Amino acid sequence: MNIDLLLKTKVAESLNKIGIECDVDSINIAASKDKSHGDYACNAAMRFASQLKENPRMVAEKIVENINKDGIDHIEIAGPGFINFFMKNDSLTNIIKKIIDEGSNYGNGEKKPGKVNVEFVSANPTGELHLGHARGAALGDSLVRILEKAGYDVTREYYINDAGNQINNLAKSIDARYQNLFGRNVEITDDMYHGEDIIEIAKGLKELNGDKYLDNKDALSYFKKEGMRIELEKIIRDLQDFRVKFDVFSYETKVRSNNAVEKEIANLKPYIYNDGDALVLRTTDFLDDKDRVIVKSNGDYTYFLPDIVYHLDKLSRGYTFLIDLLGADHHGYINRMKSALMMHGYSKDVLDIELIQMVRIFQDGEEIKLSKRTGKTITLRELCQEVGIDAVRYFFVARSADSHLDFNINLAREQSSSNPVYYAQYAYARLYSVLKNEDKYGIDLSGALIKEEKELSLLKVLMEYPNIIEATSASKEPCILTNYIQKLATSIHSFYTECRVIDQNNPEMSKARLALCKAAAIVMKDALNLIGVEAPQEM
Repeated sequence: MNIDLLLKTKVAESLNKIGIECDVDSINIAASKDKSHGDYACNAAMRFASQLKENPRMVAEKIVENINKDGIDHIEIAGPGFINFFMKNDSLTNIIKKIIDEGSNYGNGEKKPGKVNVEFVSANPTGELHLGHARGAALGDSLVRILEKAGYDVTREYYINDAGNQINNLAKSIDARYQNLFGRNVEITDDMYHGEDIIEIAKGLKELNGDKYLDNKDALSYFKKEGMRIELEKIIRDLQDFRVKFDVFSYETKVRSNNAVEKEIANLKPYIYNDGDALVLRTTDFLDDKDRVIVKSNGDYTYFLPDIVYHLDKLSRGYTFLIDLLGADHHGYINRMKSALMMHGYSKDVLDIELIQMVRIFQDGEEIKLSKRTGKTITLRELCQEVGIDAVRYFFVARSADSHLDFNINLAREQSSSNPVYYAQYAYARLYSVLKNEDKYGIDLSGALIKEEKELSLLKVLMEYPNIIEATSASKEPCILTNYIQKLATSIHSFYTECRVIDQNNPEMSKARLALCKAAAIVMKDALNLIGVEAPQEM
């Protein structure tokens, strides 16, 4: 049990003794910023004083009188009723052995019930991944890693819209380029794709098939299938290089098979009304601000209708909680989809949609909108080649998904404490450099000699890790973890600077501090891994 939970339990038990019923989750324990105020502080006396109809300081005195003081050196009451805990050193230093024994399992949450599906990226296979997709990939993959760490059973899913006009236009674009290669003057219209990748696909298909698909009734079907396969393979390759993998690829055509959309219209009939020849879904009966068209007057489905079928398909596969990471332009999508699922008896909380704001790239103080190489949108691959995968992954999750992100190329390249990913990786490399002495000195897991302020401060940060994992998974905000990584890096650098680790004249102290270094290295490496960033042994 970490100290945070230990103290929460002690305070809750004491409150119950004096007649206040509460659980552990209702108690707030905070690490003290000022050492003179102890190691940890609690405001429970002020929070619950009204229930006893006494002033908070008197309640604080009763809490302290009835609390189990095992592991606590002493307790002070400050101000209007803050309870400050001064812990015994061994209550802090015990964490060293725990971390080293558990290794990368330290911080793992208890197994949670149910199954979680996280859908992210889901870019149509019509071209390369742009920066919006890239940020979604970093956020989605990091979120899945964190949820798994917290004890959830999670599936990564990629949804391919292969039944819409974009895929049809891909086929037409390849067909036009294919015919151009045989000298035919086929116009490349505005709604077609103009990228170099389309030309390369057409060249490859010509080399493979010759003129087989000139004036062939199956040409568009073939170009759609092959074009989508080739583009998707490129996307998957780029994502794998970005350290992102998927467990499931779902295709809209498969989701819509067996008349699934038509059956859904029948299921939704109690909530459908006609607006002329269009069919409208009465989503205002639930959470939406206006009703939504699901079948246009010309008989075409709006994208909302097959999306309903897709979400129901996911739920039918046994998932108990769905998370979608979508672009910020999907804001109005949230309540309409929740409403549609509620029409089937699901709770509005079965689906969580995280919106991802746009990314802007800056260099030398100026925004860069286009690729220097192609003159078109900057791609994920190009940005990674420019500054490295670690910097892209770290920067893309270091801010809340619903905040705009200005990516500073100059900062991402900088090898200084100003660059957060360099600062964190350098902290790990420093630890690794001294841990090369472990074979020579050995390590002391007891923590008996760990007493200096910077040592104890580092221990407190290491103790926070399990709580950080829970908080990050609950909020679905990986930036909470990157904030922790910066805090941990700062504590490591301070410890490393002020506490001599290897001292030939004091091998026992060296053993004790090497153990602390090893514990800190384990946590830093694990935290970086959760956001897809490497922990280099040398910098």
